[in-house]
Amino acid sequence: MHPFLSILLGIAAVFWVVYGGHCLIQMQRIPRLASFPPDPADSATPVSVLMAARDEAAGLPQALPTLLAETHPRFEVIAVDDRSRDSTGSILDDFARRDRRLRVLHIRELPAGWLGKVYALQTAYEQSHGEWLLFTDADVRFGPEAISRALRLARERNLDHLTLLASLEMRGFWEHATLNYIALAFLLGIRPWRVDKQSAGSYMGIGAFQLVRRSAYEVAGGHRRLAMEVVDDMKLGKIMKSGGFRSAVAIADGYVRIRWQDGLGNIVRGLTKNMFAGMSFRIWKAVGTFVAALLLSVLPFLALAFTRGAALDLAIAASAGAVLCSAAVLVGIGGESPLYGLAHPFGAGLFAWIAVRSMVVTLWRGGIVWRDTFYPLDELRRGAV
Repeated sequence: MHPFLSILLGIAAVFWVVYGGHCLIQMQRIPRLASFPPDPADSATPVSVLMAARDEAAGLPQALPTLLAETHPRFEVIAVDDRSRDSTGSILDDFARRDRRLRVLHIRELPAGWLGKVYALQTAYEQSHGEWLLFTDADVRFGPEAISRALRLARERNLDHLTLLASLEMRGFWEHATLNYIALAFLLGIRPWRVDKQSAGSYMGIGAFQLVRRSAYEVAGGHRRLAMEVVDDMKLGKIMKSGGFRSAVAIADGYVRIRWQDGLGNIVRGLTKNMFAGMSFRIWKAVGTFVAALLLSVLPFLALAFTRGAALDLAIAASAGAVLCSAAVLVGIGGESPLYGLAHPFGAGLFAWIAVRSMVVTLWRGGIVWRDTFYPLDELRRGAV
């Protein structure tokens, strides 16, 4: 076999066996929400739960009751209907009439210089009163002690910002293959176990659950600093960390659950909007992601069929390491079957294609379309944090 192929397979084998193994060991350092008892009721801290909702009529009736069932005794929910075209606004108003803890705001027009979701969250914050702010999404389903346990964790670790790795609800082969590979790539690239180290450059923010101390959020600049950020959730984690505040990541253990997209087609469309933005609209990052996914996660599996000798040994090592890493993420975070780890190369191929698709579509359009509003690429780049 050509020695260059052996070199490439060697790189893949080292990555998955050495770096992948190291990351799996480090993942054990991430705290789990289930390990922290609920905060005592007699010392409960006021919390404001802030969410933006646009065209969420299908999921709200199932998701919102889980939030309102939270056992923490002192919390309010401020939900913002962001220019919805369906019955989202009326559903929220109906819930608010039945539960005084819920307040609903309606946005009819989006001011210039803002992304819709970011403006909605900023608007919600301006009407809130809690010492802690919990930013979440309208389709998130909560366990009854999620907020109380997260507050306990934040207090014991002396945190200013806590985000949770939510459990993804996936259906069928292609959803498992794609979303699990995305989660694995995200974890290996971000290294969430380093977020709580102030000297480390790692930061993280998950839109489903971000608990932020109000005073720290205000000093960091809040969502006004993120007015034109497509990946506002990640960048909230960034401004908290760069502001010198203590940030950390925990595993939700089923207390926070999301069905991010329904079906492969919606996954592709959602990532087409987000992925190139998450790479700061840099072409070299998109191309590098495409090449890395094919080299590390597709080539070793293809090589199993046509290599022999040392090259085959390297292909086996790389493939086995990749499958084991995928299986560990499936079990450790989502509680899913480890057998879906075998779908690793299929998820990698889709991930590589989506990375390039996101770049090409964004550059071709000269921007992105989000919540039926077009945002020019030049404005997005200028507003990047």
